[in-house]
Amino acid sequence: MTNHYIMEDINQTMAEARSQMDKALEHLDHELAKLRTGKASTAIIQDLNVEYYGHPTPIAQVSNIQVSDARTIVIQPWEKNMLGPIERVIINSNIGITPANDGEIIRLSIPPLTEERRKELVKKAKHAGEESKVGVRNARHKALEHVKKAVKEGFPEDMGKRMETDLQDQVNRYVEQVDKVVAAKEKEIMTV
Repeated sequence: MTNHYIMEDINQTMAEARSQMDKALEHLDHELAKLRTGKASTAIIQDLNVEYYGHPTPIAQVSNIQVSDARTIVIQPWEKNMLGPIERVIINSNIGITPANDGEIIRLSIPPLTEERRKELVKKAKHAGEESKVGVRNARHKALEHVKKAVKEGFPEDMGKRMETDLQDQVNRYVEQVDKVVAAKEKEIMTV
């Protein structure tokens, strides 16, 4: 293989690594959105599925979901017969909120968080951040192996070192971003 093809191959590997690092950050955002902070957010129930004509279906596809105030989520099913199934799914989901069904809509009142629960949520946020960092580092590891293999196959060593340095700089930026996102979520959770 010529250096041109090796360089193209390495550039492709670097792009894949960046893509995997982006996915690690997206996953972190998704996981943190699910953490209940004492404020109403539809993200709390976005992953819940309800049985709809024999198929598991996201609640948002069978109802209108709105945040009516800072502590209340209102779920209005398109069909009244969905009130019971939606209510059961929420109760069984262990999100720590008891739904109030008035025969027309379901209200979820978000209780204020206790200090103990806040600390527990901060731990979960930090854990999600660590998982994202692992994802970023795994992407770096794969790309580094590829670069080292290319150097063994004749790719210039100085260019290989430059690629390794660029990759590490990227990892540092992603890890810094993860830390910022987790710190912002921690501040949000701990704000009473």
